[in-house]
Amino acid sequence: MTRDRVSAWNERADGRFAAGDYRGAERLYRSALAAADRGGRTSRVTAVLLNSLGVVCKHLGKFREAERCYRRALGVLTERDDTGPADLAALYHNLGGLEHARRRFARGEPFARRSVQLREQAVGAHHPDLAADLTALAALLDQQGKYAEAEHLYRRALAIFRRAYGPEHSEIASALNNLAALHQARGDDARALRTYRRVFALQERLVGPAHPDVAFTCNNLATLYTATGKPHLARPLYQRALAIFESSLGEAHPHTAVCRENLRRLTERTRRRIRKKSSRV
Repeated sequence: MTRDRVSAWNERADGRFAAGDYRGAERLYRSALAAADRGGRTSRVTAVLLNSLGVVCKHLGKFREAERCYRRALGVLTERDDTGPADLAALYHNLGGLEHARRRFARGEPFARRSVQLREQAVGAHHPDLAADLTALAALLDQQGKYAEAEHLYRRALAIFRRAYGPEHSEIASALNNLAALHQARGDDARALRTYRRVFALQERLVGPAHPDVAFTCNNLATLYTATGKPHLARPLYQRALAIFESSLGEAHPHTAVCRENLRRLTERTRRRIRKKSSRV
């Protein structure tokens, strides 16, 4: 009975997470984990649930708790004789992603490289799981200014994703979003704009207009419009992103705070320009 209950909670939590309801997913994963713990702390099920809970906590900005979950899961798996490289790769991937969220990019790079190494050992060079690891490593590299290697990895990952999934998939949208940010960082605003627009249209079709992923792209696109002197295009995108973040992630989440600050700065710059023009009349 406990196993059935854990399975049901886990399945519902996965659904809530996919829909962008991270707080609902967190509650369900915690219920499943509590039940699994009663059945044995070192079970593989416990490790899987800890990993899933860590992912949700990262998305909710609970970084310390996410790290505790990942490291506890890693301890569970390393104590087992039946743990394969793919199991460990998933946790190293997530540890690297957590450091990215913390903006500790250099600290995350070794985790991500270990994930790629383990995953290729487990599934080969053309598997979409490897492509996800390549994307995560590239994201850490481009934040350190290692643009050439990052772009190579993004394009390698995109080729794998397209062979595996076709032209439309959430992993493709995620990799393209990161590639657009890389183009922007390099100063290639035209390519960044084209890529963000592709991502935006793809995400709306895949996950709907109110998903946090859409808000993230809205914020990025608005930042590009702001940098290229188009505040009238940036403002509605910031406003839309902020409404989604507040609704789905809460007002205290880091994404919400960054978006709110971006909108505040844009508003202040607009007011200063208006005052300056008025003083010249």
